[in-house]
Amino acid sequence: MKITNLVEDTKNGKCLNEHGLSFYIETACHKLLVDSGATALFLQNADMLGVDVKQVDTCILSHGHYDHAGGLLAFAGQNPDAAIYLKDSVGGEYYHLSSRNEKYIGIDKTILELPQIIRVTGNLRIDDELFLFSDFNEKNYPKWSNQHLKEKVGDTFVQDTFVHEQCLVITQGSRHILLSGCAHNGILSILARYDELFGGYPDIVISGFHMVKKMDYTEEETAYIRETAARLKQTGALFYTGHCTGQKAFDIMKEIMGDSLQAFHSGWELEL
Repeated sequence: MKITNLVEDTKNGKCLNEHGLSFYIETACHKLLVDSGATALFLQNADMLGVDVKQVDTCILSHGHYDHAGGLLAFAGQNPDAAIYLKDSVGGEYYHLSSRNEKYIGIDKTILELPQIIRVTGNLRIDDELFLFSDFNEKNYPKWSNQHLKEKVGDTFVQDTFVHEQCLVITQGSRHILLSGCAHNGILSILARYDELFGGYPDIVISGFHMVKKMDYTEEETAYIRETAARLKQTGALFYTGHCTGQKAFDIMKEIMGDSLQAFHSGWELEL
């Protein structure tokens, strides 16, 4: 099994970077695309890395934000046959709302017209290797990072509850790999849901933690990050993170988690 990061916020070597996320994954039975970055930039990196997206058979969209779905139309133009799995609620009116800005951050609705789209409600077993899950019962997430993320319902903005988020579990032999885009529901909530479904924890977790913040963290926020790191370390899993985690949060967590926490960047590769 091989996992390649096609695009991420940070540059690594010759690969280009943008605020977005995309992974290419080769398993025993599949060639997968998980998310597609904010633009078609991931396709340029794929070419540089020797990845042929025309060979992808399955695409998974983690949630309904542009920085994960922005390249989907370009991907479908090159590969009209790959099935694209997305949550049935992914087409909502999702916004970043602040006192200075009202920005639409949802997907291009043209994506929903693609013939290869498969709408997912709840959990879905695709095959022996691939399993999608959502319906996160626990809501343990960093409050500061989600507070400006809203859904527009009619003329009113309400808090986004991230029902459009789903996670992918890949099974390879006895090993389970969990992938999430941004873990908007909270990485601890996602792992709690995984434990409910599988009775334990995955071997490897690849996910953004959505802890990034431009200002300094408060004492309460720092305590949350440290507590999260301690609980993640207790699972015994190996974690790879980037994108929306933020360097400051990563550094705090790294002090606690040590080698069980690693960073991914554009062009990063992992062979298992």
